[in-house]
Amino acid sequence: MVKNKKYISALDIGTSKVIALIGEVQDDNDIHIIGLGETPSRGLKAGMVTNIETTAQAIKVAMDEAQLMADAHVDSVTTGMAGNHIRSLNSQGVVKIKDGEVTQADIDRAVETAKAVNIPPDHDILHTVVQEFIIDNQPGVKEPIGMSGVRLDTRIHIITGAVTAMQNIQKCVNRCGLHIEHMILQPLASGQAVLTEDEKELGVCVIDIGGGTTDIAVYTNGAIRHTAVIPVAGDLITKDLAQALRTPHSAAEYIKIHHGVALATMDGLDDMIEVPSVGDRSPRQISRRVLASVIGPRVEEILELVLNELRRSGFPEEVLTSGVVLTGGASLLTGMVDLAEDVFNLPARIGVPQEMGGVSERIRNPRFATAIGLLQAARGDDGRAGMPVHAAEPKASVLKKLQEWFKNNF
Repeated sequence: MVKNKKYISALDIGTSKVIALIGEVQDDNDIHIIGLGETPSRGLKAGMVTNIETTAQAIKVAMDEAQLMADAHVDSVTTGMAGNHIRSLNSQGVVKIKDGEVTQADIDRAVETAKAVNIPPDHDILHTVVQEFIIDNQPGVKEPIGMSGVRLDTRIHIITGAVTAMQNIQKCVNRCGLHIEHMILQPLASGQAVLTEDEKELGVCVIDIGGGTTDIAVYTNGAIRHTAVIPVAGDLITKDLAQALRTPHSAAEYIKIHHGVALATMDGLDDMIEVPSVGDRSPRQISRRVLASVIGPRVEEILELVLNELRRSGFPEEVLTSGVVLTGGASLLTGMVDLAEDVFNLPARIGVPQEMGGVSERIRNPRFATAIGLLQAARGDDGRAGMPVHAAEPKASVLKKLQEWFKNNF
């Protein structure tokens, strides 16, 4: 008798591409990737939907491709969220432990107390991630259930996003006949896919440089401490190249991917590249050093924006002991790691998603980091790893909330 197979799917809706992954959860909870679909995306700008119709078509093409490859049908997806509207803050909540021993109900009450913070009326809570618990002034408790105490203090990281931006993504996915199971912040997903536990303990910053947005996530002491989204990324580099070399956008994108260099002082940049011209003019030859002098300053500017954001939020370079991890499509530029080390004065590396079964050779690439992280979140990894404990869910009815409140308090 064949057991029912459990399929999960992830949908990374990016500014430059839409990636759909379908995974099969094995008996030992490993994921085998059995379906992969990728298609260029044109309906988004800086992580936000600008054209629902074209985005929905791109999602449909990617999902159909993945389902065809997997020979399986999925109805629900876990999708990512990014954009300039994302805000994050740290909060704490204190409750009295009811029966002298911590239960799940106490934790839920403590998290609810911590969530009672002022957020803008047009924003909604996307995630609440528990960082740590403090029981009777004993800090650093990760698993409080069953411990004795009088007072439970919880520290959580709250991420909010614009309601309309979330609704637009939901509309796009619903048009393809799918429904969203969870919506997860993209830097959280990237961090989940490329970081090791040791790095999270020591202090690390993930920088996911995609097409339209640069996502940042900071981890220290094993928990997420800060998240931010900066609306400048790889598309801006392409735009610079198109203007500087007077070449069409598609040709600039091709040159950036295949010949792009981020550091002008590197050796071996004297080979020439053919650059197509606009109209019917004949193509020109330029050296890769000229290319580096266009791309380099822009990449440096993006990294300096990240550095300023870290300093502003109270995470100077000293906190990030294990350095920075670069991921996303733009991290593949030659010389990117050296440039990041110069800007941050910290060790840097390229973050590649961890090994998985199935079509793993093709997806061991920083471009797929967010999609892999979303797939791991769809599997239901526990919240301790820094994944969302409470992802955005539909609002519970007032009656249901009242019933729960009575149950917990009396």
